[in-house]
Amino acid sequence: MEEQILAFVELMGGRGNEELLRPLCQAAEREMAGRLREGLSPEACGPAFPVAAAWLVLAGLEAGTDGVTSFSAGDLTVHTGGDGAGAMRRQAERLMEPYVQDGCFAFLEVEG
Repeated sequence: MEEQILAFVELMGGRGNEELLRPLCQAAEREMAGRLREGLSPEACGPAFPVAAAWLVLAGLEAGTDGVTSFSAGDLTVHTGGDGAGAMRRQAERLMEPYVQDGCFAFLEVEG
């Protein structure tokens, strides 16, 4: 499964070397597998499982950049890309929703 997750990460534009991506893929696989309904295996989820795990890896990579897309020192300019990591994580959660235990995912947003 790790190879499939890694392949999807790379197809989705994941940057980094394999030494960095492999542990992230393993962690995402464990996280997703831990949320599955009893009796379901990652393989039973079809392509949804490795794609969702790839989204988690990409979210982890994006979170490491704090959403900063550019920075300049003269007259100080910082541009942020918003909550890309959160959006990727939500995408993974929506994709796996049919396969996970009730109550594993919560969508909490406060408008204001």
